[in-house]
Amino acid sequence: MFQKDYRVCSRCVMDTSDPLIEFDSNGVCNHCHKFDDVTSKNWHPNEFGKQELAKIVEQIKKDGKNNEYDCIIGLSGGVDSSYLALVIKDFGLRPLVVHVDAGWNSELAVHNIERVVKHCGYDLHTHVMDWREIKDLQLAYLKAGVANQDVIQDHAFFSSLYHYAVKNKIKYVISGGNIATESVFPDAWHHSAMDAKNLKAIHKKFGQKELVHYKTISFFEYYFYYPFIKGLTVIRPLNFMKYNKAEALQTLMNEVGYKDYGRKHGESRFTKFFQNFYLPEKFNIDKRRPHLSSQILSGELTREQALELLNKTLYEEAELREDKLYIAKKLGITLEQLDQLITSPGHSYADYPNWDKYYNLMRNIKVLLKKVLGRNVSSYS
Repeated sequence: MFQKDYRVCSRCVMDTSDPLIEFDSNGVCNHCHKFDDVTSKNWHPNEFGKQELAKIVEQIKKDGKNNEYDCIIGLSGGVDSSYLALVIKDFGLRPLVVHVDAGWNSELAVHNIERVVKHCGYDLHTHVMDWREIKDLQLAYLKAGVANQDVIQDHAFFSSLYHYAVKNKIKYVISGGNIATESVFPDAWHHSAMDAKNLKAIHKKFGQKELVHYKTISFFEYYFYYPFIKGLTVIRPLNFMKYNKAEALQTLMNEVGYKDYGRKHGESRFTKFFQNFYLPEKFNIDKRRPHLSSQILSGELTREQALELLNKTLYEEAELREDKLYIAKKLGITLEQLDQLITSPGHSYADYPNWDKYYNLMRNIKVLLKKVLGRNVSSYS
């Protein structure tokens, strides 16, 4: 699966753990070239971005003036979504704030969410998932041996967000997704968390309980029903401003009383374990590499600083054992059974039924429309 000759990009820190990586004659990888040629064109940390965002905010206010809320935001307790909550408060927007509790919240996450909501004066709707179903799904995914174990939480998050948006007649979804820290995204490492067909296939094969309360979003709903029939539009404000994660964290700590998790995705006990142990151990995937590479390309970090951070251990031994014991107990299995699931052969999402043929068809239609209309047609995602 992975290239045998180990090599690191001369500009960022992506390496051959990405089996699709390519290098030019100067040792610069395809992720860097994609950032320069494609991604950066949608990134505006300048006066132009400021003006464009002001126009977007004005339109949101205009469209939502007769509603209780003019937009909706998902709040996980992470730095991106928490800082974004402060940003839209400064813009005078009236968001409905939604938090999805899938049973893995850390104590710090609960603290940080409460502090942000109180500081901003927002209405918070917490959707508590049925733990029996989440537990069954999580075990099914571990037995399936696929890389993206966070699908269960991510799919539930977006499903709830879109459901509440439509229910409250909200047309704008405010997302913390951003180019400054997330521009590098190796295709070989990921598959869309919105692939309900893949989720259902994995659960059908390995699950034990019927999913009664866990609601999914179909391909049609995600790409056509919500954007074209219900008119939902996703806005990413952080792409229209200078966003520095370290500075954002400091702002949150100073203004809100936010507490640092110490590592990315510390707001979720499972995501922390999955990204910092499961992925490196089972698939040779260190998700720090794309995140740090993104920060190098956006100018937040130097390559030398990123390499220094990569030299730090992903997990202290005592902390890892504590988290493994916690996760095994919460899932109702032994530590030995969890270890067996981690060390068993890994599988691609494509080993199970998925929506790829529909996605490829949609992509071909977009190419055709581009030729006919003479312009790009953006997909909802």
